[in-house]
Amino acid sequence: MRKRNAEQESQQPEEKTNQKRFTKRGKPAEIKTSEVCQSKSGRGWLRLIKRLFLTLFVVYVSVPLLIRLFPALLANVVYLSALKAPFFVDLQHPEDLQLNHTANFYLSPEEGVRIGVWHTVPDSRWQEAQGEGLSWYESALRGQAPIIIYLHGNGGTRAVGHRVELLKVLSAAGFHVLALDYRGFADSTGDPSEEGMTADGVYLYRWVKERSSGSPVCFWGHSLGTGVATNAACRLQDQGSPPDAVILEAPYTNIREEGAHHPFAQIYRIFPAFEYFFLDTMALSNIFFPNDENLKSMSSPLMILHAEDDHVVPFEMSRKLYEIALKSQHSQENVKLVLFDRSLGYRHNNIYKDPKLPALLWEFLHPVAEF
Repeated sequence: MRKRNAEQESQQPEEKTNQKRFTKRGKPAEIKTSEVCQSKSGRGWLRLIKRLFLTLFVVYVSVPLLIRLFPALLANVVYLSALKAPFFVDLQHPEDLQLNHTANFYLSPEEGVRIGVWHTVPDSRWQEAQGEGLSWYESALRGQAPIIIYLHGNGGTRAVGHRVELLKVLSAAGFHVLALDYRGFADSTGDPSEEGMTADGVYLYRWVKERSSGSPVCFWGHSLGTGVATNAACRLQDQGSPPDAVILEAPYTNIREEGAHHPFAQIYRIFPAFEYFFLDTMALSNIFFPNDENLKSMSSPLMILHAEDDHVVPFEMSRKLYEIALKSQHSQENVKLVLFDRSLGYRHNNIYKDPKLPALLWEFLHPVAEF
């Protein structure tokens, strides 16, 4: 018995030692298992990141190829007519946007095309306008106040915020304003194209001129609309009835140069054959809007407005257009360039905020206005 007890006692420390050894051996085994899990997890994240970058690369490469194969895709991007913002606005009721002296109506420049138009009378006549119909608004055009046809830029409707605010500013300054949505935009029917949008501008000008009884009628184009304005002005000039004046807000030299400088284009400037896939494709869709070429022949008095901090269209393009117009018209009196300091923060859409704008417009339009 004593021997057995002695043997058991002698074995106990050894078992404890073995347990310690097992424990010591087990810990490294647990650490190794944890490291394996972390390694697998790391490899999983790495595969996910690789797949993400591969997907982005495929999309990046596919876009230019699709655009070249289907030029209509790029036309949709240029016009953005499918963007009907602001949403849930009834364009037939401009009074909902505090335009309580504005009439909504529709014109048909050609069969199958209907364009929506707002006519805002000078703010001084808002009380007269209450409850009046379209015939009253038409007769109001026979007054002496200058009439501005507003041609907006791409995307959205005539109810976009900065467009509505400009209408209010111009109305308060004493002008009639007619703002249209080109074919394919907003509630206008048809499909947008440079030719069609130009025809819409020409048609509205003629419609207004027939009812204005000698009041000056001018175009105001903003951004993409500047190309519509100069196209329409040149066409009317060729037909013997040039517009009384043209105002260009944030204009570009031509759509090709603007396409190369647009923020979207910066993503693809490093792409091989950038011009072939993007700029040349616009020409395939008959999108040119050549403001620079138009100003070489346009005779109407011209005013150019541009903010120096414009992030969409570089203001240097306005300088180029100004120089072209000076050479073609041979007169500084008929050509004005107004640049707004970058410290004002007007960027691409907010020149309407400048308190000096009404005075600048009256100074420019006074020579052509009949009082």
